[in-house]
Amino acid sequence: MRKFLFNASVLGAIFGGVAALRETIRGPRDWRVILMWIGWAISVALAVGAVIRANEEAEQARLENADDDFS
Repeated sequence: MRKFLFNASVLGAIFGGVAALRETIRGPRDWRVILMWIGWAISVALAVGAVIRANEEAEQARLENADDDFS
């Protein structure tokens, strides 16, 4: 969980959600609000996906190094 909370892209996406929420409360409710929330959801998905992929790559590298140590 810590790897998600301290990742810059995830933090950026969270703060983007705060900005989207403020704009939703203040601004007019039209088609742009829907697009803003869709864009926010995409940015969260990409940020989480990047963290997961980086974690998998680090785990794979660790396993490969462990295999090399036993050879």
